[in-house]
Amino acid sequence: MSHDDNPLDDPGADPFEIARTAAADLARLTGVDRHDIALTLGSGWGKAAELLGQTVATIPATEVTGFSRPALEGHVGTLRSILTPTGKRVLVIGARTHFYEGHGVRRVVHSVRTAAAAGATIMVLTNGAGGVNPSYTPGRPVLIRDHINLTAASPLEGATFVDLTDLYTPRLREIARTIDPTLDEGVYCQFRGPHYETPAEVRMAGIIGGDIVGMSTALEAIAAREAGMDVLGLSLITNLAAGIQTTPLSHDEVLEAGKAAEPVISRLLADVVEAL
Repeated sequence: MSHDDNPLDDPGADPFEIARTAAADLARLTGVDRHDIALTLGSGWGKAAELLGQTVATIPATEVTGFSRPALEGHVGTLRSILTPTGKRVLVIGARTHFYEGHGVRRVVHSVRTAAAAGATIMVLTNGAGGVNPSYTPGRPVLIRDHINLTAASPLEGATFVDLTDLYTPRLREIARTIDPTLDEGVYCQFRGPHYETPAEVRMAGIIGGDIVGMSTALEAIAAREAGMDVLGLSLITNLAAGIQTTPLSHDEVLEAGKAAEPVISRLLADVVEAL
């Protein structure tokens, strides 16, 4: 599907029907009827897919209804079906659409809704993010305990009221801590981007309870909960946020921190997924 004729851009279309069509495409292209767990790999987390088990199929995401080509280096643009040693089917999403791309919230959360339509009951969301909490050093993974959505948007449409009290499922966070008891937890703040936050915005995030700042995840997590999925969120601290570190921020820095931490966090994530 070309960049210009995405069915999700039609305001009269049903995004859940489009997700069901995408799930049917996924089943046809991968030969796998249903998946158990879905995993969105953000900056720094990509190598985890290699450790999960046997790759059954890898397909370009753009062959599946509603998916967009990734705009960001570090995102691979594929959907991958993996069979774990214990027989779980894992859908690895390497095609994240960020809110700052300007395509609207429906496209941002389409991968989550497709995963739910494909049968997945657990959504694992990962990202590379800036640390507001000064104890978070680059290369450190942090569990997301809660989030603050600063995008002024929601994937929910109409009078759709969804309880987000335990959005990041406590049971899944406990399982993650059985794999690595040193994992800390924090509150993730999603900004719109694509500019990095100003020092004043980072101070604001800390004052209102944020520990981590980034440009993804919160909208996807809301959509996952709407779909009835359990949610696990993990941030890789790729840098200290503006005003906390003294050097200018750059995407190259994010990629470098991700590459340096990749072996450790990839093994951690694979072990967590196997335990879910």
